[in-house]
Amino acid sequence: MKNNGKEHMFEKNDEIKSPKGSILLAGGAGYIGSHTAVELLKSGYNVVIADCHYNSSPVIYDRLKQITGVDIVHYNIDVSVEEQLDRVFGENELAAVIHFAGHKAVGESVREPLNYYQNNLSTTFSLLRMMERYQVPNIIFSSSATVYGMENRSPVREDVKTGSCINPYGWTKYMNEQILRDLTRANRRLSAVLLRYFNPAGAHESGLIGEDPKDTPNNLMPYISQVASGRLKMLSIYGDDYDTPDGTGVRDYIHVVDLAKAHVKAVGYALEHKGVETFNIGTGTGYSVLELVHAFERVNHVRIPYRITGRRSGDLAVCYADSTKAQEILGWRAQKNLEDMCRDAWNWQKKNPQGYREA
Repeated sequence: MKNNGKEHMFEKNDEIKSPKGSILLAGGAGYIGSHTAVELLKSGYNVVIADCHYNSSPVIYDRLKQITGVDIVHYNIDVSVEEQLDRVFGENELAAVIHFAGHKAVGESVREPLNYYQNNLSTTFSLLRMMERYQVPNIIFSSSATVYGMENRSPVREDVKTGSCINPYGWTKYMNEQILRDLTRANRRLSAVLLRYFNPAGAHESGLIGEDPKDTPNNLMPYISQVASGRLKMLSIYGDDYDTPDGTGVRDYIHVVDLAKAHVKAVGYALEHKGVETFNIGTGTGYSVLELVHAFERVNHVRIPYRITGRRSGDLAVCYADSTKAQEILGWRAQKNLEDMCRDAWNWQKKNPQGYREA
């Protein structure tokens, strides 16, 4: 994709003063990390990205420059390797770390549990050791609603029971949360903010960055988008006999730009507070699979062929967030709706039929 002739696509908010030091985005070239980089730069922060591109593309840096006008400092490294990460910390003055680094496919985690436990925990260990060595006291962790397991009714609050995870991916999020809680108790100078995402969807309105699964999509929105483009033949809907209005599973979908803005709020909070705090990041509204499919068809004037298959083991009928705490403490609230997610996801897919691989 070519630049539209503008130097960049947003106006920097000069009212926000950047702290002394940059924000390190570990795994920041990925779907959520790249959108967060845009919002951090827009809000006046300096950004450094470290990513090995296991589930992302180095093309992202050119795309980010087209959007922001900034050549982002970036390192092609494995965040789990302390010797490589030491260079990043040594060469940059850092104020905080946002920890996106880790494998993220639920099904793959079931097939390759050892790989997931080793990678998703070792990245945390390396980051925390470097933070200790270079006295960087603030971390925002990319957690997930998977830590809630199967036992809680929606809307889910942060203070309900966690730890009934149903796959290795979820357990790695739960374990990392516990590591950060223990560390903040041992080190009173440390601030840790745990953001439990629900279901990110959509893309940047420019169509320059979006979700680019390396294989068959694990998430619903990119799967629908690839069916709409003809890249995939048909959507499989797992179960239509749940106790929901149309029988299909209900989830809380949140626009990735809203999610990115939550990270900006979390950075500001971490810089001013110590200890650990947990926030749900969702809209607080549940939509069924069929509602999402029909919204995508209506907004984008396309047809999504689908078939109903049997339920998947471990799928909940309903799961959506209570995000009151994020609203009250962080001052964050989702601004975009389901139609925005569908429109922006399709805009990204049309402009990038093969994702970043065609760039």
